[in-house]
Amino acid sequence: MTQQPTGRFITLEGGEGAGKSTQIARLKAWLEGSGHRVTATREPGGSPGAEMIRKLLVEGPVERWDGTTEALLHFAARREHLRSTVWPALKRGDWVVSDRFADSTLAYQGHGHGVERRIFEQLYDVAAGAFRPDLTVILDLPVEIGLKRAAARRGSETRYESLPIDFHRRVRAGFLEIAKREPKRCVVIDATGEIDTIAKAIADAVKERLGA
Repeated sequence: MTQQPTGRFITLEGGEGAGKSTQIARLKAWLEGSGHRVTATREPGGSPGAEMIRKLLVEGPVERWDGTTEALLHFAARREHLRSTVWPALKRGDWVVSDRFADSTLAYQGHGHGVERRIFEQLYDVAAGAFRPDLTVILDLPVEIGLKRAAARRGSETRYESLPIDFHRRVRAGFLEIAKREPKRCVVIDATGEIDTIAKAIADAVKERLGA
């Protein structure tokens, strides 16, 4: 991407059952109420081609792919998502709010499955170059609570939820490590509270970090 985007790119991250989808909707409504035009999207997915790859990743048996294959698929979907949805929206001046982005790949495939960080960094460079989110909100909660919540709304996308609990603990630790390494970009918010409380904390972070 050569043009400097005029919008803002906000990502929401976290483990299973963290409430990202709910908070994406709340954040979108709040930003629109503040006068911004907003594109809400998700990963893997967010464009027709990327949604096709999503089905390969989130449905079916756990053993379908290893961590490296998953990382490759995620970054293929990410490239298509950026090219088709995120970058055009930012160029229009939209604020883009995404349910997951590259931090999920580092947490799940890197910390969770043990894919080397250098592989992640090489794939990121190919797919996204120097592009980074303006703000990343990490919704944090104990793994047991998150998996219980996820089971309560279970549909067909259960592949990651079915992985062992130790995997999910590594993922949670991975997200917290990412936030520790990049405190200027990331903010961690307790996701165990009420929906309204969490939504306010996210809005406050967006106001403080991006001046919304």
